[in-house]
Amino acid sequence: MGSMVGAAVVRKEDPALLTGRGTYVDDVRLPGTVHMAYVRSYLAHARILSVDTAEAAAVPGVLGVWTNADLEGLPPNRSVPGMERPCLAKDRVHFVGECVAVVVATDRYLAADAAEAVLVEYEELPVMASIAAATAEDAVPIIEGTASNVVLEQVLSATDAEEELAAAPHRLAIHLRNQRCAAVPMEPTVCLSDWQNSGLTIYATTQTPHHMRNEMAQMFGLPQQEVRVVAPDVGGGFGAKASCYPEFILTAELSRRLRRPVKFVETRSENLTSMVHGRAQEHDVEVGFDDDGRLLALRVRITQDCGGWPDATGIGLPTLTSFMSGGCYKIPVIAPSFRSVVTNTTPVGSYRGAGRPEASFMIERVVDHVAAELGLDPLEVRRRNFVQPGEMPFATQFEGIVYDEADFPGALDKLLEHVDYPLLRKEQATRRDDPSAPLLGIGFSTFVEMGGFGPTPLFEQFGYVGGWESANIRLNVDGSAVIKVGTSPHGQGHQTAFAQIVADELQIDFDRITLIHGDTATVQEGIGTMGSRGVPVGGSAVMKAAIKVRDKAARIAAHMLEADQGDVELVDGAFRVRGTDRSVGMGEVAVRAFKPHLLPDGFDLGLDETAFHEPQNLSYPSGAHCCVVEVDRDTGKVRVARYVAVDDCGTVINPLMAKGQIHGGVAQGIAQALLEEVTYGPDGQPLAGTLVDYTVPSAVDLPHYETDHLVTKTSFNPLGAKGLGESGATAAPQAVVNAVVDALSHLGVRDVEMPCTPQKVWRILQQNGS
Repeated sequence: MGSMVGAAVVRKEDPALLTGRGTYVDDVRLPGTVHMAYVRSYLAHARILSVDTAEAAAVPGVLGVWTNADLEGLPPNRSVPGMERPCLAKDRVHFVGECVAVVVATDRYLAADAAEAVLVEYEELPVMASIAAATAEDAVPIIEGTASNVVLEQVLSATDAEEELAAAPHRLAIHLRNQRCAAVPMEPTVCLSDWQNSGLTIYATTQTPHHMRNEMAQMFGLPQQEVRVVAPDVGGGFGAKASCYPEFILTAELSRRLRRPVKFVETRSENLTSMVHGRAQEHDVEVGFDDDGRLLALRVRITQDCGGWPDATGIGLPTLTSFMSGGCYKIPVIAPSFRSVVTNTTPVGSYRGAGRPEASFMIERVVDHVAAELGLDPLEVRRRNFVQPGEMPFATQFEGIVYDEADFPGALDKLLEHVDYPLLRKEQATRRDDPSAPLLGIGFSTFVEMGGFGPTPLFEQFGYVGGWESANIRLNVDGSAVIKVGTSPHGQGHQTAFAQIVADELQIDFDRITLIHGDTATVQEGIGTMGSRGVPVGGSAVMKAAIKVRDKAARIAAHMLEADQGDVELVDGAFRVRGTDRSVGMGEVAVRAFKPHLLPDGFDLGLDETAFHEPQNLSYPSGAHCCVVEVDRDTGKVRVARYVAVDDCGTVINPLMAKGQIHGGVAQGIAQALLEEVTYGPDGQPLAGTLVDYTVPSAVDLPHYETDHLVTKTSFNPLGAKGLGESGATAAPQAVVNAVVDALSHLGVRDVEMPCTPQKVWRILQQNGS
């Protein structure tokens, strides 16, 4: 029997999803369901003077209208201690789209119409919709009870690196901006709460059902067994669905009051102003380096825009940015610090990569700046600074941040096997001499990021039970298997990848393995899916559970074969006594496992085992990407002509799915580099409140991807897998921006701020001459 791990099998999930047979929260129909709609603030910062609900409450079919005053004792939304966000605005609104009141009606559209009839009187307050405005001398605190809009400051090194920077032969100061992005999952936030005498059931679009169950139980003072959270098919998460949203709490409370199921379905425009945004960091960087381009010291001051309410997943993101600020380079001294600032905008939280893409963008842009300053090839600067394979595992200066096995130079070498770099440079020079030809730019990104998130001490800081993951495997009497996992997928392909792992360990047919996930009533305690932990942590737990089942089955087989267990081996789906033709199939063993009179005394019935995997360290996926762009001289439009990606995620479970993960992540990275940005006017009004204004990529905006893998297994988990879900989004933005800057470098251009829109690039061309 050949190994399933490493096989490019088609995903088990796809037939149902591609034929419209998936089950999403809005597909769940409960008898008597009523619908909730929000009254949202149209002002970014204002005091609430009054809320008149009388007209809305009188509309036929409306079951009630509630404001903050009507929900006395309702727990606040999960947020940062001391800055708890109420589920409905109490005295002030902090951003456009903040919830002021809710309406529940028998029909979704009726509820929305009634919400329009609620009259709110406001007194406008000064708006601070940018970091600059929120940190100005005359800025007033947005959150009552805080001293200023800087709500968190932290220095993450013992030195400010000034001595090393001053002593360096060269020193550069660079300002970089990682713009605000929206997650835009296919499925917005949706939830359905049903509070009955037996307890509370919530169907929700969440990446962390058990964590949500635990929090809701605590909020409402219920035993955990009386709260059930179900995350069925979830249409994309990208980190944004790891946050807790007010509607989860409100639908539960209103279901309790009305004694009917209450459903909320977010509209797309609501999603763009209510679901947490991502990125939104500014970096002030100083780098010291020598004549050969060796990096000697790095100082990074990070400013994180938190939006109107600090989200528990967002306020500390600069910590991860700081930890990864050295990238894959050996820099003697790194001095990061950060501040998190509240502004009158949508809250900011996790978004694919969550803090690490910001770090990767920063250090890769710094390397290109150093190369340009010295007149060196950017690849040569990278080679001179790489941490070498023989230095792995590599302990960074940050406690607990230890890079696992990797080959950064090897990834770049493999990339250049696919890219004829000298030929591209020749082509670039030829085009520069031809005014009718588009300019050519070549950009590189050699990166490392965090994956396999845990261990427990890290996750405890965010309120999770732990950083481990769980898996249960039950072998049925016909030899088929059922896996239950604590992770909850939203597109990662758990059903396929975990079945491949179990098929290998138990040597049973891949098609006879099914997966159960996302239901806290049927699945053992789990943590959730984020931080590229599905395979490294969840998959390792699956592997451990499968090994426990196999070992128990081997003991039964040995008893059946009247052999010593050490002489029994599993070959092609059957247990065989070495050196003989005596064997029993896995199905026979599964049946025997339920016959107590044919088992040794004291032997537990069944083949049903649970295992946990607690990561002792993070894993560190890495790779090398190359982007080639064409820049139209007349319009400034940037076209990605070629994109080549070499990734090292350790063990590849399924090459087809690995390629898909890279495609999706790179698409988001290219989109950030060229298209996407959430912007606000000075009055805090969102300028990208619909998909007409917020540009997501279509097929014509994206190139054909060329992908390859370098496999350097990690020793930090039994699978040797590092994770891959966030690598494309971590690597791509700087590869594209480096390419755009490279295309314009002969004009003296050293930086182009994301997104590199046609208008922005056209203006640079006009100012500098094309």
